[in-house]
Amino acid sequence: MKKSLIILASLFLTITTQAQDRSQPKPGPSPAINLKKPTTFTLPNGLKVLVVEDHKLPRVSYSLSIDNAPYAEGDKKGVSDLTSSLIGNGSTKTPKDVFNEEIDFLGANINFYASGASASGLSKHATRILELMAEGAIMPNFTQEEFDKEKDKLIEGLKTQEKSVSAVASRVEDVLAYGKNHPAGEYLSEETIKNVSLSDVKQNYRTYFVPQNAYLVIIGDVKTKDIKKSVEKLFGPWVKATAPNQTYSNPTNVQYTQINFVDMPNAVQSEVILMNTVSLKMSDPDFFPVILANQVFGGDFNSYLNMNLREAHGWTYGASSYVDANKYTNSKFVASTQVRNSVTDSAVVEALKELKRIRTEKVSDEMLNNVKAGYIGRFVMQVEKPATVARYAVNSLTQGLPADFYENYIKKINAVTADDVMRVANKYMLQDNLRILIVSKGSEVIPALEKLKIPMFYFDKYGNPTEKPAMKKVVPAGVTPKTVVDNYIKAIGGEKAVKAVKTISFVGEAKHPQAPMPIAYVMKIDSKGKFMDEISMAGMGSLVKQVVNGNTAYVSQQGQKMPIEGDDLAEMKEIAMPFSETLLATKAGVKVDAIEPINGSDAYVVVNGDTTHYFDVASGLKVAESKSMEQQGQKITLMTSFNNYKEVKGVKVPFNIIKNLGFELDVKMTDVKINEGVTDADFQ
Repeated sequence: MKKSLIILASLFLTITTQAQDRSQPKPGPSPAINLKKPTTFTLPNGLKVLVVEDHKLPRVSYSLSIDNAPYAEGDKKGVSDLTSSLIGNGSTKTPKDVFNEEIDFLGANINFYASGASASGLSKHATRILELMAEGAIMPNFTQEEFDKEKDKLIEGLKTQEKSVSAVASRVEDVLAYGKNHPAGEYLSEETIKNVSLSDVKQNYRTYFVPQNAYLVIIGDVKTKDIKKSVEKLFGPWVKATAPNQTYSNPTNVQYTQINFVDMPNAVQSEVILMNTVSLKMSDPDFFPVILANQVFGGDFNSYLNMNLREAHGWTYGASSYVDANKYTNSKFVASTQVRNSVTDSAVVEALKELKRIRTEKVSDEMLNNVKAGYIGRFVMQVEKPATVARYAVNSLTQGLPADFYENYIKKINAVTADDVMRVANKYMLQDNLRILIVSKGSEVIPALEKLKIPMFYFDKYGNPTEKPAMKKVVPAGVTPKTVVDNYIKAIGGEKAVKAVKTISFVGEAKHPQAPMPIAYVMKIDSKGKFMDEISMAGMGSLVKQVVNGNTAYVSQQGQKMPIEGDDLAEMKEIAMPFSETLLATKAGVKVDAIEPINGSDAYVVVNGDTTHYFDVASGLKVAESKSMEQQGQKITLMTSFNNYKEVKGVKVPFNIIKNLGFELDVKMTDVKINEGVTDADFQ
């Protein structure tokens, strides 16, 4: 089936682009920062409490954080994730449903995790909200039924990430930087999750959810003396204990700059990551110069990296960098972007050029001043938020910061010079000891990368060293578009069954990382040359709808209806039939270009203009489709995977369609009907 959802891609790419902040505050006088100083006290069990009275609004917020040293979970990686999921599912005192109903009734927001909890709401309910948070945190109700549910959800969520280029890149990045035995290098797997039992979760909670390194920050419309009594009553019973303080060796950087490549045959764009580990703490004198150096290089919209890769070359929708500070272990300098496969090597060259630039050329006064102004502006906007005040208060205690650290924050930023930026860039951005991690389609990008003469090493999706991936294979003699299509028809049910299909109706649901609600998807096809698909969302109605009705077609985007004409109409008419892939057998110009690995299996690559179809060599089923198109002045490729074929009235159709649009849009069909559920009214 050739169904592209091109308009959907356009919609979300537009949303992503518009979400980027191009604004750059102009330099001006630095505002004074007057953070409210908390009243502090400590309970006998070790819990440290910080209270900041703020009576401007009738609201209160609570933040409980446990500052334990990181620990490795080994073959039971996932125990802390499951602990997070289970805390707060009611308590030993209150059933889950009753517990959640009262939170909703109070209009409160309460969250729990393996390293703490948070809550907020109206100050008139301050005491009860704190009671519920304390109850859920220190009287958790770990049941086998809830454990089994959360375990299944965690495994299912993991499966959806296996074909995500970004998810694989993130996993391999940590494995290569830290090693699999380091807490920061471990990753979840179905095997390790299955190793976790309910008793493991209970033991993890008893060991690490303890008060000795815990901090409770209370901010809002409360009186300290009253809230102190409540805290002592509610958290006093929390049993005194200290979590183990395990130590791990710091990771080392590579001896020379190299490309670490992970082959993802379904990738239509490359994830490019430059990284090295660094030793940096918030209390270090270099902390503020590093912040500014990172902003200049890739942290700011107008940074060297983004202005080169996005603005000058139009290769990406964004390129950025960050440097972490961590008191427990070495952290990372990371620069990353996503570019189409054809310019992967060029993006590496330009990124390295900008890295050399910040290390060898002083940043201009104008650039540095603008970056400072932008950073300070965002800092000032955040500093009034209760969550920010809470984080700063805890940071001051846990990071060993001076009492006036945040009051002097802006002064420290403004004191950074161009010489400072160059100095720390050379110290923390290691041009000669850099890993260049690339996750992409090897057959398309490796030949060009090899010409860069940078040593290349190959890894699988889990960071294990592997052999260089196989390139495209030659198509055997006798394999033609017709033979591939004939095998496809046979695989889905045979010519007779396919011809009997007059209409198909698909109804599905998907989730989008930036969408607040699930996305509803409907697609209907009629053999009379009619086609419709629609994307909608609860509360927003129809987002995108495209319709072909014989010789006319239109697209409606958020209520704006536009006709489709010319070549676009011709292309839309071509897909306005069930199983339009059958046209490939006789259409002029179609060719079987090669055999490539797709999702671990060989597939015939059938090229039809800007659209490429992939048919599994063994099964004959269509497993993927890619389409090149222009989007906002950039050439992009959209990849669609077709999975989970099921039989409906004698014909197999995919019940799972995954769109790779720079993110994974995973559409799962909830209902598929053949020769029913379609009327002429659907195409109006």
